[in-house]
Amino acid sequence: MCLAIPGKISSIESRYDGQVNVAKVQFGGITKEVRLDMVPAAKEGDFVLVHVGVAISIVDEAEAQKTFEYLSQIGEIDELVEHTQI
Repeated sequence: MCLAIPGKISSIESRYDGQVNVAKVQFGGITKEVRLDMVPAAKEGDFVLVHVGVAISIVDEAEAQKTFEYLSQIGEIDELVEHTQI
């Protein structure tokens, strides 16, 4: 099953002569690189939903926290974070 999980953008870097923006996104205690192609308006401090290494939408902090709590309760957060990479 594939899910999108929320993470917080800690930094953004432009690559390939500014054609691609890649963010460092924090998922609990883990940081992964995530492409921002689908959410070009995202900025540092925003929470984004990430699916297979790509941010697919910007979400508010309360929604992100609620999702993290649910995933933690069902024991899925570690497995999902492992598979959230570029």
